Amino acid sequence: MSMHPAARDHCLSLVRSVDRPTGGARYGRMFPGLEPLGTDPHVLMRAGSDGGICDAAAALDLGAGGDDAEQAAGWPFFGQLLAHDTTADRSPLMGGVETDALRNARSPRLNLEMLYADGPIGSPYMFDANDPAKFLLSPDGYDVPRNQQGIALIGDPRNDVHIFTLSLHVALLHAHNRIVDHLRTHGVPEADVFDKARIALTWHYQWIAVHDFLPRLVGQALVDEVLEDGGKWFNPEPMNAFIPLEYADAAYRYGHGQIRHAYHLVEDGPELPLFPDLVGFGPLPVDRRLDLAQIFDVPGRPPAQRAKRLDGRLAASLIGLPERITGAVDESAYRSLAVRDLLRGDTTGLPSGEEVAKLLGVPPLPLSITGDTWPGGTPLWFYILKESEYLADGDRLGPVGGRIVAEVLIGLLRADPASYLSLEPDWQPMLPAAGDTFGLTDLLIPAGSR
Repeated sequence: MSMHPAARDHCLSLVRSVDRPTGGARYGRMFPGLEPLGTDPHVLMRAGSDGGICDAAAALDLGAGGDDAEQAAGWPFFGQLLAHDTTADRSPLMGGVETDALRNARSPRLNLEMLYADGPIGSPYMFDANDPAKFLLSPDGYDVPRNQQGIALIGDPRNDVHIFTLSLHVALLHAHNRIVDHLRTHGVPEADVFDKARIALTWHYQWIAVHDFLPRLVGQALVDEVLEDGGKWFNPEPMNAFIPLEYADAAYRYGHGQIRHAYHLVEDGPELPLFPDLVGFGPLPVDRRLDLAQIFDVPGRPPAQRAKRLDGRLAASLIGLPERITGAVDESAYRSLAVRDLLRGDTTGLPSGEEVAKLLGVPPLPLSITGDTWPGGTPLWFYILKESEYLADGDRLGPVGGRIVAEVLIGLLRADPASYLSLEPDWQPMLPAAGDTFGLTDLLIPAGSR
């Protein structure tokens, strides 16, 4: 067996872990002048619970494709990985922590910290001892390495929450390992291979976030505007980024509304509910392996399943989360992700959707759209979902949600001195593409494996 030298800890590496914050990274406000909405928590819990206005079951169109969105079903799961890479709020659901004291357990960068953690030096259990430049995988290559109790040995345990995030995580591990092989083939010195592979994968991932993910979510025109003019409401200085609460606790929770109740993992396979059938936190069974072409459109393959349309309602799998996800709760309503989203926005003092719209110069949605549940104003998270339904047919975010998400993601990249947008804004992917433009499927599903 060939042996490769252990990776070295570079003092000047673009990706060295010492550059991460020594304390918890900050949360902050994107619209600090707006007052908190302050809705009665009991109203929020009724709205988000089983049978409430956020429960899709009562209004579900059971006809084929009745609630299909334009984009493929995998995109909200890729969005979930982006969230895990940039945010981790450990504060309790019901609050009790001052906003200024909230700390983000992730650095506010799209730097694949969730994948690499502290690299082969600081997190050696994730890497191949015989070839430390490469990630370790399960013996069959379909799962991450695990300890004897089945716990995933990965950079962020949240990526093991269900089959979809786990499968994307594994695909990124394979992508890194392929890049290592590519660099060695092109004569890169062994001592530099890991760092160069990490930078290459990170930049491809960042490029995809800007040029493939965001245009689908907010529209190309808004992406082009923020790239050219910068953010109007979020434009942090380099090395001084933070995560706005309006983003973390409202706008970027849009993806919960795109999750379907059930999915096919393979062509002509059974349709399985996300929870509890596809819950993670354990070894991946052979009959639960996911064909990524079932959730992303891949050239030469039939169209993938679609995401659920955004309409303010969550699928049954998310209204009644299993205890393995929520832990023990003293209120049954806390098993609903909609309840959790609504309470989180209230706990962190978010303004109403209407007030944010006015500040952005956007006409607020009419009461006939947001509903009469919210006499004092609509919670920002729910408002953004209804805005999408009303103004974008549930296929993408509207002007409030889209503005928040686009400015934050691009602003985080611009504030990161190691990102491609900071160092080489005209950089283009070097990996091969199946079409005219490189995209996520080119990274996750290389042409040779299709």
